Amino acid sequence: MSAFVVVLVSAILALAGLTLDGGLALAAKVRANGQAESAARAGAQAIDLTAYRSSGTLRLIPTQAIARAQAHLAAEGASGTVTISGDTVTVTVTAAHPTQLLGLIGITSLSVHGQGSAHPQRGITAVQP
Repeated sequence: MSAFVVVLVSAILALAGLTLDGGLALAAKVRANGQAESAARAGAQAIDLTAYRSSGTLRLIPTQAIARAQAHLAAEGASGTVTISGDTVTVTVTAAHPTQLLGLIGITSLSVHGQGSAHPQRGITAVQP
């Protein structure tokens, strides 16, 4: 009878760990997505003003866009990669989230990823072509 109780309690703790740590990992993923999206928006503000003022062309300055996105990530305490493709800034954030109950069965952390993209837009109240 005691072996059955030990197995049952272990199974209940494992299910509770999946529920608790899974929920916390999901919240960490939402946070990573938000960090990536806001860093991408910060990078998309690195517009070549000379080209915009002379011809109205929206064009990014890639080095400034990467620097702004990385600075935004650093200010939030996150780490990630920034890539530029044409006029789109894409940021990928990767974080390790420590577990609480799953640590009892040997899973000490869960890896979460978030991604966001942005590109410069023209217009104040609506996007203009």
